[in-house]
Amino acid sequence: MEHTGGGPEDAERAAGADEVLDRPLPEGVRRRVVTLVAEVFGGLTMAELPPQLRQYARFTPTRRARFAGNAMAAALESHPAFRRRVGELLAEAQPELAGALDAGAPPAAADPAEVAALAYVLRPAGWPKLVAAAGEEAQRARAEQAEEEAGREVRRLRQELAEARSAARAEADRARAELESARKEADVLHRKLRSAVSDVRRGEAALRKAAAELESVRAAGAAEKAAAESEARRLRARLTEAESALEASRRSVREGRSVEDMRLRLLLDTVLDAAQGLRRELALPPAAQRPADTVEAVEPGRMNPRDVATRALSDTDPALLDQLLALPQAHLVVDGYNVTKTGYPTLPLEKQRLRLLGGLAVLAAQTGAEMTCVFDGAELAAPVLLAPPRGVRVLFSKPGETADELIRRLVRAEPPGRPVVVVSADREVADGVARAGARPVASTLLLKRLART
Repeated sequence: MEHTGGGPEDAERAAGADEVLDRPLPEGVRRRVVTLVAEVFGGLTMAELPPQLRQYARFTPTRRARFAGNAMAAALESHPAFRRRVGELLAEAQPELAGALDAGAPPAAADPAEVAALAYVLRPAGWPKLVAAAGEEAQRARAEQAEEEAGREVRRLRQELAEARSAARAEADRARAELESARKEADVLHRKLRSAVSDVRRGEAALRKAAAELESVRAAGAAEKAAAESEARRLRARLTEAESALEASRRSVREGRSVEDMRLRLLLDTVLDAAQGLRRELALPPAAQRPADTVEAVEPGRMNPRDVATRALSDTDPALLDQLLALPQAHLVVDGYNVTKTGYPTLPLEKQRLRLLGGLAVLAAQTGAEMTCVFDGAELAAPVLLAPPRGVRVLFSKPGETADELIRRLVRAEPPGRPVVVVSADREVADGVARAGARPVASTLLLKRLART
């Protein structure tokens, strides 16, 4: 930009020496002025910089605008030479806009803040108006922005209000529905309450009636008790009289029995003397047999189950069972499930029974002994359809009875002296049959003997 008619100071005085701002520099224009000065700051020499700005010479434009903004704005006002030099650099950077400002016709499409900032630095004629116009434009922009923001806020508030009204209507509808439901429930509760009150009143009436009946029963009971006590006193009196009469009769009987005893004793002596005379007349020999001789038992020299136990055989030796079954009329009683659950517990109950009975049939054929196998009826879900093998009696205990009890009844049914052998690993069963005269043997002994068949 060229200046004619004298030096720069004269031109500035001629152009607008008397023009000043009548209001503070708008904030937007001030920020743009600081930015423009920070951008051209690097094109100045240290001599052209005011002393307070020289410390920022090595700063970047961004840091210079941040930390030296106030200092640069103050230097523009207090150092005209610094402002003119900055204006020259800005005119070189933006020649078209600077020329338009110098001609007094800034472009209509230019940014008002940019125009005002450049006018503030170049100070052409009428520059305060450009700055004021930029401030007014910025204010209008802020007002429009605020109005737009206010409009957006109003629309948002209206939307929120509509949503709140909709929510309020929904809440009111829900409250009305809940109120209606509560009313219905209250009606139901009222009806139930009236029914309960009616039931309570009927119960109270029934209670009063029962109390009256109880009182009547108590009165009748008291009368009956009094009558019973009176009757008891009468009966005790009669009992006392009967006891007195009985004692009197006993005394009279004792007195009469003394005479009868004497007569009976005389008759007995007569019979005894006659018997002795008859024995002498008949010359009867002394009796050679006594009643004890008629009782069946094992006499000395004969084998019985206890005698077999005295031989040198182990309790688990199968030969012991053979010797026991070789006794005359031996009877073998087997606790069935006790033996099968000892020998083959994994098999089903039906197969356990069939396996044991098959072995006992072979043993019965070999020894000729009587054999009875007892099973617990409580183990059965239904009656068993079973054809007992030849030579083996199969029994199940009755409901409410265990196999142990049935075995003890079988042992008690045998006559004293008969060899009875009971096979069971149950200690209680063994002790019980031993007390009854039978010989208990372990289940393992029978299992070993059956394994040989």
